[in-house]
Amino acid sequence: MINVTSLDLGTKILYKSDEFFANAERMLEETEAVFKDEYDDNGHWMDGWETRRRRDSQNDFCIIKLGSISKINSFVVDTAHFKGNYPLAVSIKACFKKDISDEDMVKNHESFEWKELLIQSDLKGDTKHDFESSCQDEITHIRVDIFPDGGIARFKALGTICFDEKLYEEENINVISMLNGARAVSTNNEFFGSLKNILKEKDAVNMGDGWETRRRREPGFDWGIIELAKPAIIDNIMLDTNFFKGNFPDSFSICAAFVKESTDNSLVPQSIFWEELISTQKLQMDNKHYFDKSFLLQNRPITHIRVNIFPDGGISRLKLFGKFIKDIELKDLI
Repeated sequence: MINVTSLDLGTKILYKSDEFFANAERMLEETEAVFKDEYDDNGHWMDGWETRRRRDSQNDFCIIKLGSISKINSFVVDTAHFKGNYPLAVSIKACFKKDISDEDMVKNHESFEWKELLIQSDLKGDTKHDFESSCQDEITHIRVDIFPDGGIARFKALGTICFDEKLYEEENINVISMLNGARAVSTNNEFFGSLKNILKEKDAVNMGDGWETRRRREPGFDWGIIELAKPAIIDNIMLDTNFFKGNFPDSFSICAAFVKESTDNSLVPQSIFWEELISTQKLQMDNKHYFDKSFLLQNRPITHIRVNIFPDGGISRLKLFGKFIKDIELKDLI
């Protein structure tokens, strides 16, 4: 599942009842929360969202606007390093308001119908909590209530991004972008960095923001399987080894296929027989590599790719530019 509340996807905090001790946006960071023995003007610095101590019968809450329309399967509520200042409980609601302005959402949020995704549930200090979502409807905004006050280090909503039909009309878009609904399915190794990182749209911020495997000490190569949100035809490719200097792969290739129906587990053995989209190409360190249509060996719709790196190493971003194909057009193209 994708963390649809990631700042990398354009998610943002629209409203918070309070953030006296720590900025609410910090809890949407992808990195693990850290502890610093530092103080600012308001008290101890904490890596997360922390409100002041309430002296009334109310509770604190915040409203999160998702970067894309999404469906939620589960949540992670992490109170790391919050030991004497964590909330006693949390509840989560959501709504679907596609075309509303941020100003109107904040102004009128109390009058909207919010669906309950998580009933009020107990929290513990310095603990990572996993909760299931009771509703998988399409949503655009999330409301997080904490009872009565306190701090959350990290908040993640895990689910899927819903495909935007408007993308069918666009040319030369990155069809394996997280923002467009692509997802990492499987990989043989991601010891230093997660495969899903290469699907981010913005450039990597450091080496840890890419996909990096451990050093191979046996024959073979490393690989990762990625699923597109919808079938697409690829026109050109960009592979970025930004920040990878002594640990970039010697070369890479991509295999691709149109898969009508499959499970994630069964895709791995199937991928052995997928045809090459681009044959093995040499790579350079800390560099963006571009491959136009003359390098491509397929010109038909695909739904999945397997990126192979030889023999190991790290890449920061992979982008496949092309066009999504509507179902009605597939019969003539497959």
